Amino acid sequence: MMRILMLSQFFPPIIGGEERHVKVLSEALVRRGHEVSVATIRQGDQPEVEVEAGVTIHRLQGSLQRNAGLFSESQRRHAPPFPDPELMFRLNRIVRAEQPDVVHAHNWLLHSYLPLQRIYKKRLVVTLHDYGSVCAKKNMIRQGLPCSGPAPFKCLPCAGQHYGGVKGAVTWLTNASLGRMGLGQVDAFIAVSQAVATRCGLDPRFDQFEIIPTFLSDDVGQLADGHGERLDLLPKSDFLLFVGDLMRLKGVHTLLEAYRRIEAAPPLVLIGRHCKDTPASLPKNVTVLNSWPHAAVLHAWSRCLFGIVPSEGLETCGTVVMEANAFGKPVVACRTGGLSETVLDGKTGILVPPGDVEALRHALLTMLQDHSLRARLGAASLIHAGAYMTKAVVPRIERIYEGSTSMSAAGGRQ
Repeated sequence: MMRILMLSQFFPPIIGGEERHVKVLSEALVRRGHEVSVATIRQGDQPEVEVEAGVTIHRLQGSLQRNAGLFSESQRRHAPPFPDPELMFRLNRIVRAEQPDVVHAHNWLLHSYLPLQRIYKKRLVVTLHDYGSVCAKKNMIRQGLPCSGPAPFKCLPCAGQHYGGVKGAVTWLTNASLGRMGLGQVDAFIAVSQAVATRCGLDPRFDQFEIIPTFLSDDVGQLADGHGERLDLLPKSDFLLFVGDLMRLKGVHTLLEAYRRIEAAPPLVLIGRHCKDTPASLPKNVTVLNSWPHAAVLHAWSRCLFGIVPSEGLETCGTVVMEANAFGKPVVACRTGGLSETVLDGKTGILVPPGDVEALRHALLTMLQDHSLRARLGAASLIHAGAYMTKAVVPRIERIYEGSTSMSAAGGRQ
């Protein structure tokens, strides 16, 4: 039995792929006999401490979180890429109370813990869910296109355009300097894809790391009741499904243009969050369903013909692909970032170049017209999904906690 402290700037009910990953991992570890606590940033009037599914959740208030004007989304007041004095003080109290054997950090809340690591010297594990260790925006996108890599003359103006001048400069400078300095205190890294490991600069000569993708709950296929009103909005016939933010970076514009060029196509359903660049006009037979709860989205996966993941950004892993596969649904996706690792081209789906309307149209048409291909890819997808289930992944993370796994380096970062 181990005592594990998770550091996650957001946690349900604030929800996203990363937050769901921390929740599923924490609850799975509890079921396997470990004591797990989570330190996260308090949002609104949430209780400071509560226990859910055996996991003790500590919600912290930081100095920056008191200024709502610093954040574009009031319900997602993220941790800064430098030590926040108040967060550090409160984390110190939690570490003293919980006495963890392992501290497992998942994002920028790590920076407020690093000064304490010098004192407590816990086994420190960091999961890289995105490109935040080298990119102030975390997505490695510059001027709407994948970035070739960090450099001051690129990163400073890019961060300024994203966050605003002063805020962007501070974010970039502190993230670039403290992020690199903090690497030396990490005992082991987990990267959710080889794409993330490579772009974040993990070096097998110096860094202890392992590629472990995000994963799904073992009961993902057990659909929950109580979503009848939403499910009534789905087409009664076969349909195609996209799940994600309704933005250009996720390939929505390319998808709509490719779909518009297919005659007599089944309905297309888009489930996601409305964004600034969400298309204003839609082709015929396209249904948009805004921000559905995750349990309802799983129902949609179970009913669709196949999924479409046309992202044009550097996707880190591809949880939506895993969810589609868990219901035996193949996907048409773009060959970018971690999607190239999650989708096995010609075996569990079809990969196309990002932003290529005609290639995407051809792939969609192939999947629609070739029923035997779709059935074969779907059957392989269901088998492939087994590698992304909790029972397959969590033991690998436990071995990293124990320090007994054979990872990519013999020693720590020099």
